[in-house]
Amino acid sequence: MKDKTQRVNLSTVSEFVLVGLSDALEIRLLLSGLFLIVYLATIAGNITILVAISTDARLHNPMYFFLGNLSLLDVLCPTVTVPKMLEALLLENKVISFTGCVVQLFFLVDIVGTEIFLLAVMAYDRYVAICHPLQYVNIISMKLCAHLAIGTWVVGFFNSLLHTSLVFTLLFCDSNEVDQYYCDIPPMLAASCSPTYTKTTHSRELVILTVAGVLGSSAFAITLISYIYILWAILGMNSSESRHKAFSTCGSHLTVVCLFYGTTICTYVRPSSTYSPHRDRIVSMLYGILTPLLNPIIYSLRNKEVKCALRRVISQVRAASTRQ
Repeated sequence: MKDKTQRVNLSTVSEFVLVGLSDALEIRLLLSGLFLIVYLATIAGNITILVAISTDARLHNPMYFFLGNLSLLDVLCPTVTVPKMLEALLLENKVISFTGCVVQLFFLVDIVGTEIFLLAVMAYDRYVAICHPLQYVNIISMKLCAHLAIGTWVVGFFNSLLHTSLVFTLLFCDSNEVDQYYCDIPPMLAASCSPTYTKTTHSRELVILTVAGVLGSSAFAITLISYIYILWAILGMNSSESRHKAFSTCGSHLTVVCLFYGTTICTYVRPSSTYSPHRDRIVSMLYGILTPLLNPIIYSLRNKEVKCALRRVISQVRAASTRQ
């Protein structure tokens, strides 16, 4: 009788309500203005880097090919979440359809996963460049770069497909509130009404944690080992100028790695029982909105070649607008 009553109380929801944003008008207007400025700056910065890399022949090499992929991911990541956040803030429409939530979570996890693997590939590229400079051209060919980049996107796709299918085959009841700005794995697991003590639910969470842990730790291990060898090679250099140049080459990537890995590990590689809406909102803001904004700034400020290419792009745009 108890099981029958439980089945009656359960229903398949057709929409979710995102309740992570404030209801106060002043705060909503402030947040919407802030998110819009950050979003537009992120899009402009990353597209500018993409244009600079694609139009400047001096940047047609593996390092900047991977940087172009990173900039593309940094355009897509906030595009998945920020428009819906702005709609919720400005129009007070916090409702997202079940299908819309599935699509949003899928693309978010896909982009985040792909970026984790791409950062590992970029670390390996820097390892070969610094530890084996004479063999770099032979080892890191553009063909290999294309295969590695495609591989990161493919692995990210199937990783997201697995996580999305596991999350949205859970039960969601009449209380369909999601305590977050957007649909993501931790708040969706917290919103599910599937009994946490059942073997099926426990197995799903175990699969999510295992896959996230194995893939994430593998990418992190590649990055960590690469930088251990890089550091060892740099410390062994005789010239201080060579050491400074090597540190400058790797500094940008290492800064991005620390920002991104730290926030994503805090979000995904932990049990759902430790989910904290307030903490997760701050952490998700870092990797979902601020990191894509900071990446082009970090790379452009620390890289002379990128700065020169950006100046040429800006000069060309100004010249074109003057002629018009």
